[in-house]
Amino acid sequence: MQLNNATIRIKNLRLRTYIGIKDDEIQNKQDVVINVKIEYDATRATDSDEMDDALNYKTITKRIIKLVEDNRFSLLEKLTSDILAIASEHSWVIYAEAEVDKPHALRFADSVSLCLSCNKDDNAL
Repeated sequence: MQLNNATIRIKNLRLRTYIGIKDDEIQNKQDVVINVKIEYDATRATDSDEMDDALNYKTITKRIIKLVEDNRFSLLEKLTSDILAIASEHSWVIYAEAEVDKPHALRFADSVSLCLSCNKDDNAL
């Protein structure tokens, strides 16, 4: 049986960081909600049942947490791009997507979000 690529989804990772350009945003941490999607060929992992043959989503998540909590960002674009870089850096990753929500950023809206993705073709690997 030929399996499709595996999809790892990190859903609703709730963190706090400095994000924004207004004085109150620069001085006070705000909530962000992060969603990440990673696609990779998991054939080795499905055949072996060995951790070394799979992408470790716990390691990826810990790196994202460290990035978000230890830095300051003016723009959602930069934060999202940096998260996407972590999600897509492993050579097995075929496609990655990162979305960051900034709850209550706009009056009358639940949140504002920004989504970025990258698709690695065979030539880039």
